[in-house]
Amino acid sequence: MKVQEIRELIKLVDQSGIDEFVFESAGSKLKMKKSSGTTTYAAAPEAPKAAVQGAPAVQEQNAPAVQEAPAPEAPKAAADNTNLHKITSPMVGTFYQSPSPDTDAYVKPGSKIRSDSVVCIVEAMKLFNEIEAEVDGEIIEILVKDGQLVEYGQPLFLVKPE
Repeated sequence: MKVQEIRELIKLVDQSGIDEFVFESAGSKLKMKKSSGTTTYAAAPEAPKAAVQGAPAVQEQNAPAVQEAPAPEAPKAAADNTNLHKITSPMVGTFYQSPSPDTDAYVKPGSKIRSDSVVCIVEAMKLFNEIEAEVDGEIIEILVKDGQLVEYGQPLFLVKPE
């Protein structure tokens, strides 16, 4: 397993609601656990069946450092307004506000949208998926930052329906 793949897995586990993750492949085992807001990990090759039990596990030397995840912020605008529609992520991936880094965002707070309007892109497995609003209205708040990892069902936008 490559270091970049491990970094991506750490980010996904860190952003998700799961507390423990174990991955085994090609004689390697990767185990990550969250405890009190931090993510810890241990990577070790699987011991051969003939190995002596109790032998110490080998920790990967070039593994990336894990940073503590900041506490999620509550939505600022109209937190008590139940009339707002939430546009949620249909998949796990990376949220992008614009089609490319040098272009304007699809929408901003105050933007008027139609149900077929593209509001963002979620990248999953190198595929860029355009996310449509599915409701007519006005964008009240963008709940995630550009480049942030998002979960399936995670709210991305608050919309005041028309």
